[in-house]
Amino acid sequence: MQIKTPLRDELLLNLKAGDEVFISGTVYTARDAAHKRLVELIKKNEPLPFSLKGQIIYYVGPTPAPPGRPIGSAGPTTSSRLDVYTPTLLAAGLKGMIGKGKRSKEVIEAIKKYKAVYFVTIGGAGALLSQCIYEAKIIAYPELGAEAIYELKVKRLPLFVANDIEGNDLYEMGRRLYQLAPCP
Repeated sequence: MQIKTPLRDELLLNLKAGDEVFISGTVYTARDAAHKRLVELIKKNEPLPFSLKGQIIYYVGPTPAPPGRPIGSAGPTTSSRLDVYTPTLLAAGLKGMIGKGKRSKEVIEAIKKYKAVYFVTIGGAGALLSQCIYEAKIIAYPELGAEAIYELKVKRLPLFVANDIEGNDLYEMGRRLYQLAPCP
């Protein structure tokens, strides 16, 4: 399924855990330090460097761009490290996250409550994924280096829906599938 950002609720209703999607449009990056700063701004009711409404945050710390490319390797980081911040960002309007790995029960409940989606992509494929990024610019916290917030323009970024708005979990679905498989 082809998806364009920003994400709209009516689109999210149709996404199910396990769906393969290709995202095109604007995606923002943020990792641990940037998440902490965003949550601090929200708690102080201060303006954010970008509007979270309908947006996607990609958990990535890209490497420097090689000559002729907008960005270096851009593979996902482990999402569970951001779980402490995620419910606050979802409450502020964030609609999608991209990373790797399972999310906590609290985050899955927040995904359901705020009607958002968690996407996953392949760890270790950062060089390949970077080919889907045609523009990258730092928009906040340049002093954080690779953890600065980037605004990325992406075309057909390949992802899977890991957690949908109903709370379905691709990781649990896979676990159940293999628990039912007979052992040789």
